[in-house]
Amino acid sequence: MRWIGLDIGDKTIGVAVSDPLFISAQGVTTIERVGIKKDTTKVMEYIKEFEADTVVCGLPLMLDGSDSPQTEKVRDFVERLKNKTQSNGLKLNYVFQDERFTTKIAQNVLIEANMRREKRKTIIDRQAAVIILQSYMDAQRRN
Repeated sequence: MRWIGLDIGDKTIGVAVSDPLFISAQGVTTIERVGIKKDTTKVMEYIKEFEADTVVCGLPLMLDGSDSPQTEKVRDFVERLKNKTQSNGLKLNYVFQDERFTTKIAQNVLIEANMRREKRKTIIDRQAAVIILQSYMDAQRRN
């Protein structure tokens, strides 16, 4: 089993996956959002492909830790994904991981790697998903 990490945005969803030993996270893809049904179906395909049992979803909180308008959109998406996976017979754990600053951290990592701006735009959400999942895995090891 593996864990899947998601960076859920209005236009794209970054997807990352853990290695089988839960040591490191690797970027998988960036899904272009087209509609809730197709978006959840696409995410579910990756869950099945990687035989994931846990979905780690980035939660965009305000700096003070309170919910933002985007927080509710993410919670709604996750609820719909949960319903879809359950109706397809998948029993998964869903957890939220604070994603404050993950996009900025991902951008800095890509800049330090001397990646061109055009390329950064195409993989920034995937890299943010890696950071979300890696943060969760690191926290689990500490506990």
